[in-house]
This record gives sequence, C-alpha cells and structure tokens, in this order.
Amino acid sequence: MSKDEGPNVIIFPPVIIAVTVVLAVGLQWLVPLGLLAGIHPTCRWAVGGLLLLFGLLPTIAGAFTLLRHGTNVLPSRPATALITGGIYRWTRNPMYTGGAPVMVGIAIIFALDWLPLLMIPSWLTLHYGVVRREEEYLERKFGHDYKRYRAQVPRYLGFTNAAHARKLEFK
Repeated sequence: MSKDEGPNVIIFPPVIIAVTVVLAVGLQWLVPLGLLAGIHPTCRWAVGGLLLLFGLLPTIAGAFTLLRHGTNVLPSRPATALITGGIYRWTRNPMYTGGAPVMVGIAIIFALDWLPLLMIPSWLTLHYGVVRREEEYLERKFGHDYKRYRAQVPRYLGFTNAAHARKLEFK
C-alpha cells in the first residue's frame, strides 16, 4: 500500500495570490493605467472593503469547516475526510472561490488596475495546477462518494448537473 502523499499541487495557493499582487504593484508602478485611481478614495475603500469581506467569508468558513472535521487545510497534505457539509454544500472550493473577490477588493482599494488583468493567468494556474489535481486526488481517495459529491455541488459557484447527481445516488 502506497503512502498517501496528498494531491501533489504545483504551487501553494496563497503564493499565487501573493505573486499576482506583487506583479500588479510592479506593473502599476512601471506602467500606471490610472483607471481605478480616478475613483474617489472613500468609494474605493467602501466597495473594495465589501468585496474583500465578501471574499474572506467563504475562505474562512471553508478553513474552519475543514479544521472542525479534523482534516488538513493545506493542499500539500493528505485529506483525512471528505467534507460535504457547511459551506461545502454550496461550493467544493470555498477558499479558492473567495480568492477572486479578495483580489478584486485589493485592486479597488489600492487602485491596482493591473490586478484584475493578472487574475486571468492566476486563475488558470490555480484551476489547472491546484484544483484539478485536488479533484483527481479526492476521486482516487474517496471514489464513488466524491463522484456523487462532485455531481451535486459546483466546483466554484453556479449549477451542477442535477440529473447526473440523481443517477449517481441510486448506484
């Protein structure tokens, strides 16, 4: 029996956010676009702060749910349980889903026009280098239970194939 090494993600997810923000700051300094800077600072802080809070809520809820059930929060460590309750009833990836509004909030607050543009390659890195690897790992580890969960709960936000989920329930 092989040792459970975890999902073998290519990068620690918070590093993606940190690198993206640092690149955005650098590009903003080198080639300022000036779009967000034209918005009144009070408005920027209010809207950006709400988005930041909106993003932090699922992120924190996801981490606490994992901890409460005694499984690892870090994607580099093995999962000890398949968590399907709490915020995981609405999204399979609440911590990653929350990252987008956090980054947009940061962009608005600090007038970093480049940040939303850099979110595209960041999201692709997260999706293919982390999320897809985690899903493959969870399917190997939890089998049919994970397949049923995956069919019932969207990866990020949105809808799932309910007919497929019902079909899986009866197998």
